[in-house]
Amino acid sequence: MDEKTEELRDLFVDATGSETVTERQSESPGSLVDRDDDAVEERVAELVTAMRERYDLDSGLEDTGLGDEAYERVVYGFFAGEDDGSIAADLGEELDDDPDGADSGIDVRTVRDARLDLHLVAEADRDAPFEYAALKRLLAADRSVEAAAAKLDVDPEVVREFVPVARADLASTRVNDRFRDEFRDLLTDADIEESLATDAREDGLREATEDIETDVSL
Repeated sequence: MDEKTEELRDLFVDATGSETVTERQSESPGSLVDRDDDAVEERVAELVTAMRERYDLDSGLEDTGLGDEAYERVVYGFFAGEDDGSIAADLGEELDDDPDGADSGIDVRTVRDARLDLHLVAEADRDAPFEYAALKRLLAADRSVEAAAAKLDVDPEVVREFVPVARADLASTRVNDRFRDEFRDLLTDADIEESLATDAREDGLREATEDIETDVSL
């Protein structure tokens, strides 16, 4: 059992006093403990290739030096909790060490663009000084940046900063978030965490309800 799984086990035991679900999780083929790393790497590569072909990613990033492996590095970094700066620094070092590589040109903006290409939007990306959902609706209605800015009563340059984020969210929604969700399922214990959190919430609500019933009966 790795450290992450132990933390999840402790959370569940503290919340429920039971190890039943934890035991079932250890047998689950979907847990990271039992997952085949080679199979995960192969599937991540397949997803990156599929997205590159579907969205013609080369057309926008062909001069950045980001190939499939670099896109995969962005995926792994994102789900490992790395920020764009650390991913950019790592990619830059890899390219600089390659005797056949050109000048890396890898910066935070490049990594951010690649991450959004892959539908990997962080919550902080959506932290706009206006109603972000409204921007998505305007872009979905094919409004220009200028028209959207006028509607939102915000400077166009401010809106332009969030347009790639909104378009990434819209593109992800159009495919039912399947790329983002499969990356997440491959590289995190999100399903386990969600299950544990749900069980803990239900137990907490049950205990609160029992307390209320006890108070009422008294």
